[in-house]
Amino acid sequence: MAKKSILNKDSMKFLERYLNNASPTGYEWEGQKIWMDYLRPYVDTFITDTYGTAVGVINPEAKYKVVIEGHSDEISWYVNYITDNGLIYVIRNGGSDHQIAPSKVVNIHTDKGIVKGVFGWPAIHTRKDEKEQAPKLDNIFIDIGAKDKEEVEKLGVHVGCVITYPDEFFILNKDKFVCRALDNRMGGFMIAEVARLLKENKKELPFGLYITNSVQEEIGLRGAEMITHTIKPDVAIVTDVTHDTTTPMIEKKKEGHTEIGAGPVITYAPAVQNKLRELIIETANKKKIPFQRLASSRFTGTDTDAFAYSNGGVPSALISLPLRYMHTTVETVHRDDVENVIKLIYESILQIKPHHNFSYFQ
Repeated sequence: MAKKSILNKDSMKFLERYLNNASPTGYEWEGQKIWMDYLRPYVDTFITDTYGTAVGVINPEAKYKVVIEGHSDEISWYVNYITDNGLIYVIRNGGSDHQIAPSKVVNIHTDKGIVKGVFGWPAIHTRKDEKEQAPKLDNIFIDIGAKDKEEVEKLGVHVGCVITYPDEFFILNKDKFVCRALDNRMGGFMIAEVARLLKENKKELPFGLYITNSVQEEIGLRGAEMITHTIKPDVAIVTDVTHDTTTPMIEKKKEGHTEIGAGPVITYAPAVQNKLRELIIETANKKKIPFQRLASSRFTGTDTDAFAYSNGGVPSALISLPLRYMHTTVETVHRDDVENVIKLIYESILQIKPHHNFSYFQ
């Protein structure tokens, strides 16, 4: 008998709409509105801040506060320089990959609407040197079909306009979700599904649950850094993506062995509170949820670090979704992993009690 999916038709419609909407770092609010509209039936109230982080709250009156968190922003580019003959040079907004840029279509966001462009690249016929130039930040450029700088500016394009890729969601071979910006709008999607399941299963929580979709993770965990001081949580469980290291040109001795389809990834790191992590592992074993392990060295590189080291120290843990081709336009995850991350977060928060402080000295 085939297992029953926890993702329903409404979930998938929301996922597709949410992923296809552009949400670049610093400009996340339209995506946040989509996210909040979906979450509204499952929470009691919302908190937002001036930079765009959105938090759905269940039991806002409770003193003990548990956060489940993902981040909403996607990598992008900024217009940095416009040449006299109308070509556009860019700088990064987050960790945008210069090597995938040539021949990509882009959307330039202006006050007059979207302006289409292409990352141009010299034809192979003209590249005669033995050592070809590789794409670099100082040689990739965007062509919007304008004859000069004046025409570019008449179209509404100016220095500081943000640039995104338009690549949209599709399903590869029945069970692989593919899109740009799965890092980390999949996180926002998964925590929203946790809230839905709590509501549909009529679960009464003995604490306040703060379903947090942070902004500006891609440029230094900034949204989480701000919102954790607003919420002042007692516990935080963060979800983000991590690398599938089974594809070519990744060194497992350096990056570890994690792969799509093998389950959520539970991280070991200084920022990860050991007792909270063990609660999650015990839950996974008890509920027969497959999982993988990953060791990080000095930091996780995720919003876990921002929560863990805030407010005098917040017990925090990281449950990651394995992903292929991070920071490209074809990021790929396995549907089974998505469902199992949702299950693991859902089941883990049901194990948390308001008296938990996860102290080593009890």
